[in-house]
Amino acid sequence: MDSVALAIDGREVSLPSPLFQYVLDRREDGVFATGRLEMEPRLKESVERLVANATGAEARILRDASSGGGCINDARAVELEDGRTFFLKSNPHPLPGMFPREAEGLEALHAVGALRVPRPIGTGGEGEGETPFIVMEHVRTGPRRNDFSEVFGRGFADLHKESARDRFGFDRDNYIGSTPQPNAWTDDWVEFWRERRLGFQLELAGRNGLSDSKMDRLGERLMNRLDDLIGTPDEPACLLHGDLWGGNYMTDEKGDPVLIDPAAYYGRREADLAMTQLFGGFDRRFHGAYEEVWPLAAGSSARLEIYKLYHLLNHLNLFGGGYRGGCMDILQRYA
Repeated sequence: MDSVALAIDGREVSLPSPLFQYVLDRREDGVFATGRLEMEPRLKESVERLVANATGAEARILRDASSGGGCINDARAVELEDGRTFFLKSNPHPLPGMFPREAEGLEALHAVGALRVPRPIGTGGEGEGETPFIVMEHVRTGPRRNDFSEVFGRGFADLHKESARDRFGFDRDNYIGSTPQPNAWTDDWVEFWRERRLGFQLELAGRNGLSDSKMDRLGERLMNRLDDLIGTPDEPACLLHGDLWGGNYMTDEKGDPVLIDPAAYYGRREADLAMTQLFGGFDRRFHGAYEEVWPLAAGSSARLEIYKLYHLLNHLNLFGGGYRGGCMDILQRYA
């Protein structure tokens, strides 16, 4: 099977099967001396036009340099003739709406103001024959301040606390890595997690040939138990980063944390914290500082396991069978 067609909120998205490996962009301060490849003239003109329209000031690119970057997007630090700098990501064949969805997530997180988030300038290149791209604030990096973990933990709790609302979801579907993430609004958190998170990933695993009858059976049993497993406490929806592992934050020139590469939506905060416990990058000081601001309710350890399952299933779908054991461990313990 060459591809998988998935209908998400009425839209059909076609993905390679198995899904191609997703490697996240890493940002580094660019030395504006060399670039990996010279920027395409048409892309350069589109970026200049977008920045000029968005900022109200003429924009002429003086130079650019490769800035980290992964295997999916071309990532560059761009310097204008007037000295302003921006961060540019482009891809001639991105996933449908990938850059606009990233911009929406960045804008939502930036608007809360609890932690620094690169401000999106805009997206473009959606016309025929054009290269899609996103332009955002260029964050210069530096060493961490001594209390980095504490500042990060308190800021992450503030993000959740200050963005509380009544409904779960997001205005548009987006992506977690290169996997579609359906976000249709609902008032019921358990329904959201069952249908738009675990159920979606389990179905995708079946389509990708990564599950079997045992996993399907355990998945169905666990989803039938979700009311008991995550129905309480009755906490509000909060704006979540959605994919916060150690590669999705950076340190700015002041030593402060910066959130990048979101898969944003409104959900219960433990779903965000679960990812911080999966792959390292967050120490006890981070979690302790978080709970100083907003302590977790009793029983959080078990709920966090259910939320981790979503990310493990996503990694199974992205990277293959190496993540099956982690998925089955949680399914067998809680189904």
